[in-house]
Amino acid sequence: MMNQYTSAREALRLIKSGDRVFIHGSAATPTFLLKTLATQSEHLKNVELIAVSTLGQLDIAKPEFADQFYFNSLFVSDNIRACVNSDNGEYVPIFLSEISKLFEKGILPIDVALVHVSLPDKHGFCSLGTSVDVAKSAVKHAKKIIAQVNPNMPRTLGDGFVHVSQFHAMVETNDLLPQVKYSERISEADQAIGKLVAELIEDRSTLQMGIGTIPDAVLRSLTHCKDIGIHTEMFSDGVIDLVKSGVITNAYKKKHRGKVVSAFAIGTDKLYHFIDDNPGFAFLEADYVNDTRVIRANPKVVAINSAIEIDLTGQVCADSIGTYQFSGVGGQMDFIRGASLSDGGKPIIALSSATKKGESKIVPFLKQGAGVVSTRAHVHYVITEYGVAYLYGKNLHQRALALMKIAHPDHRDELEKEIIKRFGSRQFAAS
Repeated sequence: MMNQYTSAREALRLIKSGDRVFIHGSAATPTFLLKTLATQSEHLKNVELIAVSTLGQLDIAKPEFADQFYFNSLFVSDNIRACVNSDNGEYVPIFLSEISKLFEKGILPIDVALVHVSLPDKHGFCSLGTSVDVAKSAVKHAKKIIAQVNPNMPRTLGDGFVHVSQFHAMVETNDLLPQVKYSERISEADQAIGKLVAELIEDRSTLQMGIGTIPDAVLRSLTHCKDIGIHTEMFSDGVIDLVKSGVITNAYKKKHRGKVVSAFAIGTDKLYHFIDDNPGFAFLEADYVNDTRVIRANPKVVAINSAIEIDLTGQVCADSIGTYQFSGVGGQMDFIRGASLSDGGKPIIALSSATKKGESKIVPFLKQGAGVVSTRAHVHYVITEYGVAYLYGKNLHQRALALMKIAHPDHRDELEKEIIKRFGSRQFAAS
């Protein structure tokens, strides 16, 4: 095993044609290694790349590298979306909580893992930093590990420590981590949704937040709450001010009391500095964080997730636009189910009522080929900027009427026609 630094070019010679290579994800995407790999790939053929979410420019996802690299992705980020939807990529639908099983059971055995870690501490341990999620399992089961070691990677506490003796090559970098500021993208609709969601959140609730602008909009509206806990697959800058002000205390969680629990984080340098060596945060593996049994053990779990579209019966499509693979299953189902089983829990699907093009996101039928991420039996609350629809215990006709009421006003007449066509005009259904 190697524990001294080498060049990226030398380290990447460990990758051979036909290998399956795991790429560390999110804010920990090892972009320096990947850029170098793109410049020295002439000798490689049919290298399979697997990852969850990735950030930054990925040249190896471009069509000109089709002979060298093939993406078989476990989630689809925007930087590989075109590739995955081309002849040179595929998507594996799987819950975030179960991805590690693919490595452990040899379903997707890993030849080489590319990871992005903090500087080693005095004992020789590096941290997987912002993204422990499935990376710890990948490191455990990979035949070879190449580490991009970066002083800008925070040393996060929890499950993410890897000793330098496990690395087959270490490459030194000093790159800034990706900067994602969701708060700058919050729209008026997002803000309205955030306030409606916040009204459902009680003191001592435990929050899970998905990716995007709506979670940060919710956090902005939580200043009235006390003793909020966080148990989530990911979070961003929005938690910082609430931790500092004492709104987030984690004091009443049953699991990891006093700590924000997460599998990964994406944000700005403000966030990365805040979580560095901070004992108030525990970065744990996704198979644990997203385990429904663990989630439901906490009180008043509020799970806040989004959707691409939702049909009038409550079926949630969150990963595709018809047959076009847009993102992935991720952890939505893990937390929607966990929240519904939690004592006082509230599973929430929050989405703007219409797309940027003005098309309704509440539709009579999902697009042909669309994937159902959360079934209609799992959905309780649906929230748009126009209100809250509570679907639990309602029949199909009642659900349709409730969803029509929170659709964009421009589309309600058409939705009503579809409801009458499907269910008739029985009045009792609205009760």
